[in-house]
Amino acid sequence: MAKKPFLGGSFHKIHPMLRMIANGSLNVNTLRSSEHPSIRVKEEPKIVPRPIRVAAPTKKVRRKKLKAPTEGIETSVFVARTSAKHKEGVGAADKVLGCSRGDLATASVNLSELEALANDPTVAYVEPGERVVLPTPQVSEEGVRVPRAADRNFGRGGGSGRVLIGVIDVQGFDFSHADFLNSDGTTRFERIWDQGGSVHAAPQCYGYGSEIMKPDMDQALETAKEGGLPAVELEPQSQMADGSHGTHVASIAAGNRGVCHNALLAGVLVTLPKEDYERRQSFYDSTRIAHAVEYLLDMAEELREGYGLDDLPVSINISLGTNGHAHDGSSGVSRWIDHALATPGRSICVAAGNAGQEKPDSPGGLGHIMGRIHTSGRIPASGLVDDIFWIVAGDQVRDVSENECEIWYSPADRFSVSVRTPNGEWVGPIAPGEFIENRQLNDGAMVSIYNELYHPANGANYIGVYLTPYYSPTEVIGVSAGEWVIRLHGVEVRDGGYDGWIERDDPQRLLGDFWAFPSFFSVKSNVDDSSVSSLACGQRVVSVANLDAAQEKINISSSQGPTRDERKKPDVAAPGTDIVAANGFAQDGDSTWIKMTGTSMASPFVAGVIGLMLAENPGLTSAQIVGILQRTSQPLPGDAYQWKNDAGYGVIQPEACIAEARAQKTTRDRT
Repeated sequence: MAKKPFLGGSFHKIHPMLRMIANGSLNVNTLRSSEHPSIRVKEEPKIVPRPIRVAAPTKKVRRKKLKAPTEGIETSVFVARTSAKHKEGVGAADKVLGCSRGDLATASVNLSELEALANDPTVAYVEPGERVVLPTPQVSEEGVRVPRAADRNFGRGGGSGRVLIGVIDVQGFDFSHADFLNSDGTTRFERIWDQGGSVHAAPQCYGYGSEIMKPDMDQALETAKEGGLPAVELEPQSQMADGSHGTHVASIAAGNRGVCHNALLAGVLVTLPKEDYERRQSFYDSTRIAHAVEYLLDMAEELREGYGLDDLPVSINISLGTNGHAHDGSSGVSRWIDHALATPGRSICVAAGNAGQEKPDSPGGLGHIMGRIHTSGRIPASGLVDDIFWIVAGDQVRDVSENECEIWYSPADRFSVSVRTPNGEWVGPIAPGEFIENRQLNDGAMVSIYNELYHPANGANYIGVYLTPYYSPTEVIGVSAGEWVIRLHGVEVRDGGYDGWIERDDPQRLLGDFWAFPSFFSVKSNVDDSSVSSLACGQRVVSVANLDAAQEKINISSSQGPTRDERKKPDVAAPGTDIVAANGFAQDGDSTWIKMTGTSMASPFVAGVIGLMLAENPGLTSAQIVGILQRTSQPLPGDAYQWKNDAGYGVIQPEACIAEARAQKTTRDRT
């Protein structure tokens, strides 16, 4: 069943998705790049395939085998390095690698460079950046009032100011909003790195985006006083959405009416393009989050020196998520962040995600569909099978987006895998160590199945199932909507357990009148736990759940733990329901405040509290911070102090956290 692709003898070092993409034509990968955040075209082809709605192919397509990867397609990757040294001194990896941390590096490489990269003895593994999931908070314009500063005034009036709050988010940062202005009319934002911008020079070492400095923003604010264009139009960002998510999040964490309102403030705008041509020519994957973290940490050191401070601890908030990989902290971006947090005085909060709902909460409600992303089960013995039911929706006839399901199981076991289409066609079984790649089904779409042993990142066994539309210059044949079945065959069973996740895409218009819609597990296969975003499964990050404070319960949409390796995430719950904060880029007549709900709103609350803790005790480590949160959190009514899969260790208690952080600066000698 296995066949050796053109990527050479070291192809096993390359993630299956990259191998599948490398074996695609220019037309296929051009359209694929509209969906895949880690793929981009260097230049738009002269002819882009025109989608034609068809129920089934008119004839079986004969696919030509490619002799080499297509030029003109680049991919954004994490590269794990070994301790080996290249005999010639400079190898393929050294020529393409960019930012690095520990044994990891990021790179933007042409598909034609993958083979040389994999054959480099200093390279252990190459994996693509993960899809960054667009946040989907619930927005309400009703009952919005100006938030009282006293509602979020903890500790000593907002901290000493000797801390940097960094916000990595989307949709832009409205630096001119009243919640971010000093008494003299200048902005509290020190810098904004707009990763999709082009107005200013890119930050040194990264080579992309636009770095907006505080003097630029202050000058725009001063000019705006004279009339004419608003300050944010004079210093524009690549995204400036009404009701901006990034502005709202920054307001909660460190606005003038926010939690850590005396902190220095900086933002990184991860650009998620809406237009096809922009998506095709952009990277917007998890490597960009790694770069954002690195940028904020470097900035803290520069600001520390610039302001003449002895130290400047950093509290970063990421209200974005990823859903791929093993949900055990072994992904490239999670390992990157964990390494960065090994230094004291640093903390990163990550929203747990909004995939906790398993059933409708109202007639016609669809929130549960976005929540059915996890499945798990156990094959009791060799010779038995277990079925996973996977629903592809699309436009109820076809889905022109790619669909991906990842299954992880014990290295002690051996499973084979088969896939059945909604039309009853079976593919497989694919044995351990085998794969099929870009096989056309009877209904015209393509399927790739990989059954790999001992994944380099965590040692677990991995099954990847990819359902891909068929692309040609004249037609696009989408994936059949309906119930797909993934059948796991127990070949050799010692443990038998498995977990699976759907790599969720977001509802969006693709290819003219065609829509992408997330696939999801059936009621029977969905397992309502372990839905925490894989980014929030990192070892050292603080994973935050959404508390509905008015109802004294966890919001139904808040994602649940534990991680695949049974660690206790989320860590803590914080107010995230009906949170009023700054309304970014508000139009004339609109309220300058807006109400939103989601773990995106809960996470910056905790990031702000941690900023206050670090202002009191800048030497705290990320592990100590989690310990203090665990010690001081308060269980919800009816709960005990034990960890719960939806609330973590309970509701954060800001005053107690700050007091505990302060107490750690002193020790008592009892001799």
